[in-house]
Amino acid sequence: MDETAILAEPGTARLLRRLAGAPRLAARAVVGLIYPPTCIACEGATGTPHALCPACWSGMRFIERPYCERLGTPFAVDLGVPGLLSPAALADPPVFARARAAARYDDTARRLVHRLKYEDRLDLAGPMGRMMARAGRDLLAEADVVVPVPLWRWRLWQRRFNQAALLARHAARASGVPVEPGLLARVRRTRPQVGLSRPARAENLQGVLRVPPAARARLLGRRVLLVDDVTTTGATANAAARALLRGGAAAVDVLTFACVVTDGLGPAA
Repeated sequence: MDETAILAEPGTARLLRRLAGAPRLAARAVVGLIYPPTCIACEGATGTPHALCPACWSGMRFIERPYCERLGTPFAVDLGVPGLLSPAALADPPVFARARAAARYDDTARRLVHRLKYEDRLDLAGPMGRMMARAGRDLLAEADVVVPVPLWRWRLWQRRFNQAALLARHAARASGVPVEPGLLARVRRTRPQVGLSRPARAENLQGVLRVPPAARARLLGRRVLLVDDVTTTGATANAAARALLRGGAAAVDVLTFACVVTDGLGPAA
């Protein structure tokens, strides 16, 4: 039997692949012994790198259907009727078309967001982005482009990275949808949103986000998936969606890692 025939045998091919990958597996084993994998939230021991320990996994309150089809916030009771909207969405319809989030913003989700933003744990963007991709798979399937919520340039200089851009890159990676941060810009500084009421948050963001004139041709007629880390009141998502629609976008959906939920009816006030 010649060499070509041997390589064509399924069992032989599998064996050769395993032998070729043996050094890489050995290297991983050595690294695992020196630096045992830890939980991405609490740093407790885990069996798998870049994963959650059982305790933190149980603390993640993932958002699953039934939820408001507009805001993506969960209902307390499954009424068995598809396409329902929450009272919050009916009383105050958002500018964006649909929003989805991977988890409620409490316990483990809050720790992950804080570690990413304030502890420079950029490695967390990968697993967080993959959770977002699962939660927003329908939105990604219909999106033409992914746009992260931008930071003011001095805030970006201080932090050295935009967490929304990191999450957008990882959330969109498997879908193949392009990520284009340049389609939306923050044109002036704002007060921190933490602690502000819903009306104050909206006022704080008036005129802050714009589509640069040079980007309008690339945005025109495209369906945008806007990405951020957390939805609190929806003020940032509404301001960004309004700017994108004025700049020529056909529609805007929103995807975040976590969402603040009050009584299962919508984002907190």
